[in-house]
Amino acid sequence: MENIDVTVLRHLLAWREANKKALLATVVRTWGSSPRPIGSIMAMCEDSTVMGSVSGGCIEDDLIRENTHGKKIIDQAPVFVKYGVTADEAHRFGLPCGGTLELMLEFNPEARALKDLIAGLEQGQLIRRTVNLKDGVVSQDITQKPEELSCSETELTNTFGPEYRMLIIGAGQLSEYMATMAKFNGFQVTVCDPRDEYRANWSVPGVNIVTQSPDDVVVNMKLDKRSCVVALTHDPKLDDLALLEALETQAFYVGAIGSRRNNQSRKQRMIEYFDHTDASLQRLRGPIGIYIGSKTPAEIAVSVMAEVLAVKNGVKLPREMEVSLAKNAQENTTPD
Repeated sequence: MENIDVTVLRHLLAWREANKKALLATVVRTWGSSPRPIGSIMAMCEDSTVMGSVSGGCIEDDLIRENTHGKKIIDQAPVFVKYGVTADEAHRFGLPCGGTLELMLEFNPEARALKDLIAGLEQGQLIRRTVNLKDGVVSQDITQKPEELSCSETELTNTFGPEYRMLIIGAGQLSEYMATMAKFNGFQVTVCDPRDEYRANWSVPGVNIVTQSPDDVVVNMKLDKRSCVVALTHDPKLDDLALLEALETQAFYVGAIGSRRNNQSRKQRMIEYFDHTDASLQRLRGPIGIYIGSKTPAEIAVSVMAEVLAVKNGVKLPREMEVSLAKNAQENTTPD
């Protein structure tokens, strides 16, 4: 499953190329609790088909009523609408208590600009899209770093892409579950394994499989702040060098599967043979995942994916949820 923004834009483009009327809704501002973050988008066709979301569903229903159901989506300048201004409205639209959001609605976006935007995102580019609020004309250019959505009296600018990327070292069963969950969460997934016997039975479609040495793959991918590396082979010859290279990048998450003893041994090897220190290895996570008592590959993948998403979203997890600390605490607890 690709990034939800790309999916929304693809549907919007298809409608416009079929000469159907459509609108693009963007979450511009939120106050209090909000079901979707600023910058989220939703597309709606004149036949009431919706792709994406700006809330839990009630606001989408209202947008459909206001812009379809016998009404035409006409060509006009962008407009702004607010939902949940009062407690009664928040309740009626299913917003959290005290939640308010403001949307910008673009009517019948031009297909050529949408096609260019999607093409840039497919190439891994970061695209800054600016909408003129007077006439709805869109300008787009490549930028080098993500920017927060901004809105002035004359224009609104929103940044799209590139997709978050996950590099998985190893093509075993756990990796299949991990890749599936990562794709479901909008990650572009690459699996690296030079071992023929592990790649032979790979069954997850839409994943880039590479066979080079893992450390070379890390270098070639030019990992950035929207990238993460998860080493799952349990083989130091494959995992360690890849992790060492990953620690030199801006990847937001670098970690390896393994027991507490194995992870401690890995750190000791890196300190002894590769001139690392405890401080320089602070970014290296392991044992990876949050503690949920997982035993099966599927449950372990859930645990790891949850930690990856928490780090991606800037959520600081309680230390008690770390696998090593939780297991240490269990071992130190004596029955009554």
